[in-house]
Amino acid sequence: MHQRIISLLPSAAEIICLVGGQPEMVARSHEDDFPSTIQHLPILTEAKTKFTTSADVDRQVSEALSQGNSLYNLDVDQLKALQPSVIVTQDLCNVCSIDLVSVQRVASKMDPQPEIVTLNPTSVAEVMESITIVGTAIGHAEEAAKVRTELEGRIQNCKDVAAKAKKDNPVYKPKKVMFFEWTDPIYPAGHWTPEMIEMAGGVHPINPPGIPSKRVSVESVVATDPDVLIICPCGLDMQATRKEYDMLMEKEWFRDLANKATTVALVDGNQMFNRSGPRLVECTEWLVMLLHDRPDFEPVGFPWERVK
Repeated sequence: MHQRIISLLPSAAEIICLVGGQPEMVARSHEDDFPSTIQHLPILTEAKTKFTTSADVDRQVSEALSQGNSLYNLDVDQLKALQPSVIVTQDLCNVCSIDLVSVQRVASKMDPQPEIVTLNPTSVAEVMESITIVGTAIGHAEEAAKVRTELEGRIQNCKDVAAKAKKDNPVYKPKKVMFFEWTDPIYPAGHWTPEMIEMAGGVHPINPPGIPSKRVSVESVVATDPDVLIICPCGLDMQATRKEYDMLMEKEWFRDLANKATTVALVDGNQMFNRSGPRLVECTEWLVMLLHDRPDFEPVGFPWERVK
């Protein structure tokens, strides 16, 4: 049966395409920009917030959520007109994309009702599982199994490098990473990213694996005494990330951290780390490259810049 698939989540679009469902996609969210071959599809969502500065976005988001408002508009008429058979969305983060309740409300009034596939991964294993879930839902289970096996093999390679580094060096100390998912206020990495840092042989003292990102104080960041600083703000491209880094460098506490650190890196936080999709494997390989000085692990075309 030919499906009519709508993705309302960037990582879902990536998974759908990876398992061979791209020809059946009929629409996407405004953030679904990868692979570039889906960029001609109609867009069903738009953000109500506008990016100005980190602090201002934080204020806009907090205000909307405290009033119980969604941060996104959904084009209900167009969604209905497209008559989807499957809608893939999420229920993990109301800040990141359209909330599940808004989607359910629309779908419940449609005839026939589309199947809603809800992804809610908080770990690398659950992201891998979501490949199977999406593949099964859209009738591409075989391709999904193949893709998943290949990705899991690459994750294992990363873990093997970290294990070997520990084994070969009796006094091995894992590098302490401070990963900025937002810079003002400071939100460190959450969910799967601290786990990936550990898989790659590092540690993320400010927030352990599996815990959602939460706001932290400057003092608590400084107290972790990090060796590696990674600036990768959620939803921001390289150009915007560079600006955030420049603004951080105006602050004395950050300059001190950067001076003490052995490595400072900027990463495209729209494409990498913050999407719970297949490219998290590339991100883990990139971490292996960074933490173990293994250029052979750097993914081709990975959007980042080494500041130090």
